[in-house]
Amino acid sequence: MSGGGLKALKDGDPARIGPYRLLARLGAGGMGQVYLGRSQGRRLVAVKVVHPHFADNASFRRRFAKEVAAARRIGGFYTAQVVDADPDAEPPWLVTEYIAGPTLQDAVDENGALPEVTVAALGAGLAEGLRAVHDQNVIHRDLKPGNVLLAQDGPRIIDFGIARAMDAASQSLTLVGTPGYMSPEQFLGGAIGPPSDVFCLAAVLSFAVTGRHPFGEGPADALGYRVRHEEPDLTGVPASLHVLIAAGLEKDPDDRPPTAEFLDRCSALAADEDMFLPKKFSTMIATRVAETEVFARTSGAGNSDAANATTEAANTGDAGASGGKAGGGKAGAGEAGAGGAGAREGGAGQGGAGKAGGGKAGAGEADSGKADAGKADAGKADAGK
Repeated sequence: MSGGGLKALKDGDPARIGPYRLLARLGAGGMGQVYLGRSQGRRLVAVKVVHPHFADNASFRRRFAKEVAAARRIGGFYTAQVVDADPDAEPPWLVTEYIAGPTLQDAVDENGALPEVTVAALGAGLAEGLRAVHDQNVIHRDLKPGNVLLAQDGPRIIDFGIARAMDAASQSLTLVGTPGYMSPEQFLGGAIGPPSDVFCLAAVLSFAVTGRHPFGEGPADALGYRVRHEEPDLTGVPASLHVLIAAGLEKDPDDRPPTAEFLDRCSALAADEDMFLPKKFSTMIATRVAETEVFARTSGAGNSDAANATTEAANTGDAGASGGKAGGGKAGAGEAGAGGAGAREGGAGQGGAGKAGGGKAGAGEADSGKADAGKADAGKADAGK
């Protein structure tokens, strides 16, 4: 999914999709437009509205309904839960839990490669998420940096199974997936199983730790040739991850390690630590959390007021992220509080104030369970103390 932050709704955007009120634009993907929405029970959600190109295709609708039914069974800590869908609507739509954070693609493009230990923890989380997907006999088919969200409490995989529904609506010469993050068997039109997702996982981890796509840049046919016939560029991949990533990028799916091996080896390298994020990444996540709070608060206002939300949120996010505690090598957004109600250790959490040392800090101040991201905690201890 391409995005770069929340944006105000445009004049032509719907006010509601099904029972969900739309609050802001989140981005766009191959399937269609994605919005920040709110359920009737006041929960924030991501609402994905299918592009008319697919909506008008009967084959797509049948496959979409089947894939959504399978995706709704997927649980786990590292996937964005599918909570609702209507394949028969005009247009069809899909709703998942909302994860406040940038995509891995946007985060690395803006801030550079992630540290070795962070990528190990990222790999463990993504491997565990893929295991939950595969346990339901679903293949992701489009695991890429743009389909990985970085949140305060770890990564999330999004859009699992959707590529298969899109494939049903595609002509034979249309490439479904993301060149450079597709397995050789996807390019060749062969049988697709869990090893295909393992190939994509290895490519994603290579990107995360180097800041480069392992098969370079270029048109789809050139990338397809490299994926099928050339070795990936793993320059800069640390020795601790090199063997695992190289094995995951083997051309023959039978030569790739299973998801469980990625999980075990990455987990061992991460040494049971939380996924440490450098301050620039934590600030980016805190800004997205603050943006969410501002858009949710101004959702009753006109578009002119909502258009100012991004600027306000960016200032709030910077303040909240810089309020994190620096001890123990951690800084920035901190961890999300229970149920997403707040952020500990100085983060800009949803609905609560962060803590820094003995004082209070963060993006806002808790007041009976509600947060005001635009208020500083005047009179309290400075967040840096």
